[in-house]
Amino acid sequence: MEYRIEHDSMGEVKVPADKYWAAQTERSHENFLIGVGIETMPREITHAFGILKKAAAIANHALKPEKMTDEKLAAISAACDEVISGSLNDHFPLVVWQTGSGTQSNMNANEVIANRGNEIAGKKLLHPNDDINMSQSSNDTFPTAMHISAVLAIEDKLFPAIDQLIATFKRLEEENEGIVKSGRTHLQDATPIKFSQEISGWRSSLEKDRKMLEIALPELKELALGGTAVGTGLNTPKGFDVEVAKAVSELTGKEFKTAPNKFHALTSKDEIVFAHGALKALAADMMKIANDVRWLASGPRDGLGEIFIPENEPGSSIMPGKVNPTQCEAVTMVAVQVMGNDVAVGMAASQGNFELNVFMPVCIYNFLQSARLLAESIVSFNKNCAVGIKANREKMHHNLHNSLMLVTALNPYIGYENAAKTAKKAYKEGISLKEACVALGFLTEEKFDEVFHPEQMV
Repeated sequence: MEYRIEHDSMGEVKVPADKYWAAQTERSHENFLIGVGIETMPREITHAFGILKKAAAIANHALKPEKMTDEKLAAISAACDEVISGSLNDHFPLVVWQTGSGTQSNMNANEVIANRGNEIAGKKLLHPNDDINMSQSSNDTFPTAMHISAVLAIEDKLFPAIDQLIATFKRLEEENEGIVKSGRTHLQDATPIKFSQEISGWRSSLEKDRKMLEIALPELKELALGGTAVGTGLNTPKGFDVEVAKAVSELTGKEFKTAPNKFHALTSKDEIVFAHGALKALAADMMKIANDVRWLASGPRDGLGEIFIPENEPGSSIMPGKVNPTQCEAVTMVAVQVMGNDVAVGMAASQGNFELNVFMPVCIYNFLQSARLLAESIVSFNKNCAVGIKANREKMHHNLHNSLMLVTALNPYIGYENAAKTAKKAYKEGISLKEACVALGFLTEEKFDEVFHPEQMV
């Protein structure tokens, strides 16, 4: 491998000749051999850095054009566009496990954009600190990258996934409107419910989760950029924070604004904690939905067997013909991971000692993993399972009319205690509710048939 010599305030460093990063990135690359190639800083953060560095250059050009010249802005913008597109991802090698402020990732962005910008300009025009990091500090850029990436993950990836599954459930509600089945509470038989009503509960859960995420978004759209080192805005021109938030908004098409209190923005990560709480709520609901689906599909002969789900792949290496609810299992595993991530996010956010939180990389790493896993698992569950759910009408009808909890419909006519006696006799002797009720002398056959209609109990 060929190398070139780069230098920083600590001296010279050998850097791979074909990489755009420089001395500080290389030092981090060598000093933090933890999860290399596996737990790389999320690409969503790299993408966000491309956006915020371009926005900072635009704001600096507007406020101090004598330093951020037209030529510099053009070169920086072109390099940032490549970072945003992902074409320079190979030049961002650093892992999550680095300095807790994300300083090395900020410098990684500064160095790559400067070197690529100089290549575009055809001369040594840009300096990573003086130009790319102008009016900034790692302490305000990394929190800004966190918020930008979180908003994009929720609005551009997670919301479309949720909306697809909601649409599927709406269709299933319409298709199954006339089907009545046994309800279940405590995993025991309960009074009847329409299958469409059961599905509507799933849909409503997702709609609530989406609404909770929407509530979290305005706080995530407040940016720390402009606070610099400790929140005072040292070395920034007046109005930079407002201008840079405006530029981020224009670049993303989303309404970002400057954080009203930069001291809070640098040291507190409560917005991330709050938003991840909504992600955990979504995970909990997806766990419930997936469990409902696999319970309803259990069988084919010895389970509930009230729905059919798509058969996507063989389920066993030893039992021929077995098909498992694999999509449901994947969703439930994702839910467990998200719930674990919530603990990490909360603990990391609590470490904002004095003016700066120094657990930011692990905080956003877990947040973005949760958002990504939820989005992708919901898309997979919808495509490979939910869209193909079919009611087993025959089994639903059989289970409904075999349920002892239908006796609840007799309460107004024979009273609670007599209804309980009827159910116990039917269960003990293996006879129908009608046979038990008539045998106990509570109702005649004719009266029983007149008042007992399971399909009308919904």
